Amino acid sequence: MSDYTTYDGDLVRKLDRTHVFHSWSAQATLNPVPIQSAQGSRFTDYDGNTYLDFSSQLVNANIGYGHPAVVKAIQEQAARLATVAPSFANDARSEAARLIAEIAPGDLNWVFFTNGGAEANENAIRMARLHTGRSKVMTTYRSYHGSTSGAIMMTGDPRRWPSDPGQPGFVHFWGPYAYRSAFHSESEEQEAERALQHLRETIMVEGPGTIAAIVLETVVGTNGILVPPPGYLAGVREICDEHGIVFVADEVMAGFARCGEWFAVDHWGVTPDLITFAKGVNSGYVPLGGVVISEEIAATFAERPYPGGLTYSGHPLACASAVASITAMREEKIVEHARHLGADVIGPALRELAERHPSVGEVRGLGVFWALELVKDRATREPLVPFNAAGPAAAPMSEFAAACKAEGLWPFVHFNRTHVVPPCTTSDDEVREGIALLDRALDVADRHYTGS
Repeated sequence: MSDYTTYDGDLVRKLDRTHVFHSWSAQATLNPVPIQSAQGSRFTDYDGNTYLDFSSQLVNANIGYGHPAVVKAIQEQAARLATVAPSFANDARSEAARLIAEIAPGDLNWVFFTNGGAEANENAIRMARLHTGRSKVMTTYRSYHGSTSGAIMMTGDPRRWPSDPGQPGFVHFWGPYAYRSAFHSESEEQEAERALQHLRETIMVEGPGTIAAIVLETVVGTNGILVPPPGYLAGVREICDEHGIVFVADEVMAGFARCGEWFAVDHWGVTPDLITFAKGVNSGYVPLGGVVISEEIAATFAERPYPGGLTYSGHPLACASAVASITAMREEKIVEHARHLGADVIGPALRELAERHPSVGEVRGLGVFWALELVKDRATREPLVPFNAAGPAAAPMSEFAAACKAEGLWPFVHFNRTHVVPPCTTSDDEVREGIALLDRALDVADRHYTGS
């Protein structure tokens, strides 16, 4: 057995580069930072450099690093029952399902557990297709739903391209994005109205009777923290009801306090038919995801077997960590704290940044889920780097990210945006500290500004 306490950063990096095949990467170009430890909202490398995490890793460390209650729950569960097949009942899984159903809206009272978000979305569309007897699934262009074979076809962003052509039956449409409106809208109200009309027309030409589901990230995540305008989600719910289409809310990134609510749909009082989750349910301490299912859809499989399953569905270590995490969120009022951070700290501070930095084209978000859209020219809204930029074309954002890291801030950047997504447990003072570091790094982005 290896004694990891004897490892140093050079050995960790060497072994990684010799044996680990990384996702989404050209292997020969990588030089990953070896991380030794993490606590709260910070992580530390082997050279002793500590970073304030404004990425929550992959926007999943909602409860922060090393939460003692969650760590203890995993340890105790491992000592008592480390694994069990999904065909058995066990207390950790039963309680996790009860707690998730309790916080879910409406009559979403059943939980199918998966190992992550992509599998959750795969199973949600399988349920929708079997429930409706239809085949097509509609999703937006600015979306990411996972990298498994079905989930990547649902995905609208360029990560789908290398997998095309893949599974048939997926139709993409434009969702609302007022700052770069595909509908030439002049207000959020117009954006909601015109985006809904576009959706109605797309359904019309695709054939309403062929569409099983509409899958939406409640708040679009990696593709820009796109908060839907008032009335949009309610309009989608109405359209789905009208045509017998299953409404699936992908809350893998937006759920479990990230948007200042248990589920982001609660912000608009909308109840979908299925909610997919992962990430924040236990902050990734052990892989876990799932689908929260309405009574109507669950009834489809009361006498008819559901044709899907996973060896590690509802793994006891993962479920024990989810129970501890949800309990801690309640006891420590983490959902309320996330709401407060967004309204009273992050939002106002980022809007002040926008006043000082011409490269900030727009600030948007809620809870602990925010984005700064960086531009070369505020008047034309030309992005700081082109869509899907790579290599030299992406240099301005690469320079900005490097400036953040040099200041001790770990950013989450995508295309021409930097996202402000620290753990939901981050203190007011830590958020202000991080935004001060972000303030200095934005000077780098300003140097690429070409507008007047």
